[in-house]
Amino acid sequence: MKQKFARFMFGRYGMDELSKFLTYVTFILLAVSLFLGASAKTAVFTLAVLTMALSYFRIFSKNIEKRRTENAKYLSRKHRITEWFGLRRDMWKQRREYRFFKCPSCRAMLRVPKGKGKIRVVCKKCGTAFEKKT
Repeated sequence: MKQKFARFMFGRYGMDELSKFLTYVTFILLAVSLFLGASAKTAVFTLAVLTMALSYFRIFSKNIEKRRTENAKYLSRKHRITEWFGLRRDMWKQRREYRFFKCPSCRAMLRVPKGKGKIRVVCKKCGTAFEKKT
């Protein structure tokens, strides 16, 4: 049986991060649909089934390059979101010792020590200088 499944999956894309995410979304939607009224329950359940169908379509697809491209786009977006939350977490941990400013030209986040009065901040990314009170 295991060999038959392996032969069936040969040349197919298989499971990746986007497929896992879609599967998790499916289970969440199914759980939410249990607690909703009749009309909303039908809509959420239908959305869950469509999400599951998309996940299985991606897993069993033979168009490997297209699925790889979709997964790369998903991972890029996921990385941007996790990076943003990671920066906010670090800023929260360091809030007692440092102040954070955005560069007015390139929008990079800059960290300067607190309690130094009015200082000149120079962006490491673009070289723009500006004055801020810490």
